[in-house]
Amino acid sequence: MRKVPGKGSSAELRVRKALTALGVRYRLHRKDLPGSPDVAMPGRRLALFVHGCFWHGHACRRGDRPPKANADYWSAKIARNRARDLRVQDELRALGWRPEVIWECELKDAEALKTRLEGLVGER
Repeated sequence: MRKVPGKGSSAELRVRKALTALGVRYRLHRKDLPGSPDVAMPGRRLALFVHGCFWHGHACRRGDRPPKANADYWSAKIARNRARDLRVQDELRALGWRPEVIWECELKDAEALKTRLEGLVGER
C-alpha cells in the first residue's frame, strides 16, 4: 500500500498530458475542495478524479477481481473508498462543481480519452 502513489501516478500524468495537449489550464490537488481533486479547472467548475479500477471498485475486469490475500480487509477498504467517492461528488455538486471520474481502464485508448476530455472541457 505504501508504494501506491497518491499523487503523480502514471494514470494521472496521462490525463494531465492529454489536457495540456488540448491547451487547457488546470490546477492540481486543490485542498480547498472536497476530496482534493486530481485536476481542477476553476473557470469551468470541473473537478477530475483519476481512479484506479481496483482501489475504487470499478465494474471492469480489473476492478471486479476480488483480492486474494486479506480479502475481508480489502473488501471493506474498497467499499469505504466507494462510499467516500460518492460523498465527495455530492459535496462538490452542492458547491456548484461538476465532478467527473476518469477510470484507469479508460486510459488504454488515447483517442477515446482525448474525445472524452474535449467533451468535458467543452461543457459549461
